[in-house]
Amino acid sequence: MRIGELSERTGTPRRLLRYYEEQGLIVADRAPNGYRRYDEYNVDRVMQIRGLLDAGLPTRIIKQILPCLDKPRAIHFPDATPEMLATLEHERDRMDQRIRCLERNRDAIAEYLDVVRANRSPEAAAGPVATP
Repeated sequence: MRIGELSERTGTPRRLLRYYEEQGLIVADRAPNGYRRYDEYNVDRVMQIRGLLDAGLPTRIIKQILPCLDKPRAIHFPDATPEMLATLEHERDRMDQRIRCLERNRDAIAEYLDVVRANRSPEAAAGPVATP
């Protein structure tokens, strides 16, 4: 498939797909005319990359663990070094901190909304009045 189809199927902009290729996260064959061609396998691979990026992992770590991901959510890492384990533990702990921060912010916003709604005047709560 060409880059446009991969972009459409994964919801990933073409520019990001090119970046993933530059970073060595995905590989494209080249047609004689120079166009990129991607195997079906790249659809799942791009989704894995997006998920790992969304989780906060940097591309340098993703590049190290991608060879251990043979399908979504399956990690086969039989020869993990102590350094790699420490890096992954550090990233997991960072994610936990971000989750706690997001939960605190979500709860603060929800509390604020509750207070604002409870203190609104009945006219404001009813919304705008339509005029004929």
